[in-house]
Amino acid sequence: MAAMKFMCRPLASRYLTSTLPKLVRPYSAATSARYENILVDSPKPGVGLITLNRPRALNALSSALFAELNNALTEFDHDSTTGAIVLTGSEKAFAAGADIKEMKDLTFSDVTNINFIASWSSTIPHIRKPIIAAVNGHAHGGGCELALMADILYCSSSASFSQPEIKLGIIPGAGGSQRLTNIVGKSRAMDLILTGRSFSGVEAERWGVAARCFESAEECVNGAVDTAGKMAGMSRVAVRAAKEVVNKSQDLGLREGVEYERKTFHGLFGSKDQKIGTLLALTWPYTQAD
Repeated sequence: MAAMKFMCRPLASRYLTSTLPKLVRPYSAATSARYENILVDSPKPGVGLITLNRPRALNALSSALFAELNNALTEFDHDSTTGAIVLTGSEKAFAAGADIKEMKDLTFSDVTNINFIASWSSTIPHIRKPIIAAVNGHAHGGGCELALMADILYCSSSASFSQPEIKLGIIPGAGGSQRLTNIVGKSRAMDLILTGRSFSGVEAERWGVAARCFESAEECVNGAVDTAGKMAGMSRVAVRAAKEVVNKSQDLGLREGVEYERKTFHGLFGSKDQKIGTLLALTWPYTQAD
């Protein structure tokens, strides 16, 4: 019986995901050939991995990079074989900030007319699958904002975060002032944004910016991929619903949020995955241990 307890979860996951159509070709390393600024791969079944790849610029963010990133995210979101997505950079830099060369000559009229950097945060909020940011090295300015857009943030102890825009005579423009304040509170966000000072990966975990802090970059990326793999093994419809209700907690009051959660909970009783999961739980009782 003890063996049955530990077999139940992966077996349940296998049955749950088997109900999904396999319509889209799994990603491979060859997919990255279409991109110049990112690498795209699938390191384990159900996991999409996107790596920012501008090493000479410390993965500085540009409109061209975001066009590729948004495209890759959308394709993974539409790919029936992918259950979760990991976004990372290099050991030295997740993303050191925005590409200064791209914006140094822009005027107020320019940035207003083209709605500059709006595309940087236009796609990620609409991705229905979980996104885990694995942050190592520098994550400054737009890099910090990009990491904060993810559903879950993992980092290594050597990671360094900041919103240094004030030093350039500007402010965060891709949601940094809003997301960081929601996480760390008004006073600490004011301290960080008005001085532009950095904070470490250890502090990020302590303040709730990061869910986990790892000793090394390798452990950070592997941890993110492992977590994504676990999510990919769960019911896809339940994972999407869980992500949606947690995000709603940021927009609704407690009463409205609980009501929304309960309606979504009721709706899942119409899914085949719920019937299979309940049947397996009755057949093979399992513990809550991972």
